[in-house]
Amino acid sequence: MKKPMVFCIGLLATIYILNPTAGFFEIIPDNLPLIGNLDEAAAVALLLMCLSYFGIDLPNIFRRDKSDDKTIDIDPK
Repeated sequence: MKKPMVFCIGLLATIYILNPTAGFFEIIPDNLPLIGNLDEAAAVALLLMCLSYFGIDLPNIFRRDKSDDKTIDIDPK
């Protein structure tokens, strides 16, 4: 029951970010200074959390693992 709900929340966040009506549906209007983009930021945060629930960790996609690190430590003499 939890997976379909998380999927639906992620789908709604994606639709809100894409905003197919070109700004017709807005929770907070974008022309308000400083707080106009908070609703889009919340939708992106929701989408990232939903993706991470399903195992897609986008914030750490470019992070190297310690096991993949092929640096050679040279002991200075």
